[in-house]
Amino acid sequence: MFDGKRIVLGVSGGIAAYKAAHLARQLRKRGAEMRVVMTENATRFVTPLTFATLTQSPVCASLWQQPDSWSMEHISNARWGDLLVVAPATANVIAKFAHGIADDAL
Repeated sequence: MFDGKRIVLGVSGGIAAYKAAHLARQLRKRGAEMRVVMTENATRFVTPLTFATLTQSPVCASLWQQPDSWSMEHISNARWGDLLVVAPATANVIAKFAHGIADDAL
């Protein structure tokens, strides 16, 4: 169903963040390639290691983490993905999207 599709999963810091791990697993099972971008608050509910294990790809969880390459990770993720899914999408993240506030990795 998702064979060959590239999905960037955005995980924000709500109590439902643990459900995003299940979503990532299901999307991978259906053939999607995935990358995960987490807000700092999301890491308080689920660790980046959980998503790295489920998706078999590195997780971007901070604006300040050292990337493996010199590419700008936020731009490379935008170019790489066919689709962005944000789950859970907290009111805080939705408001930041609406107002163009970019103070977190997501």
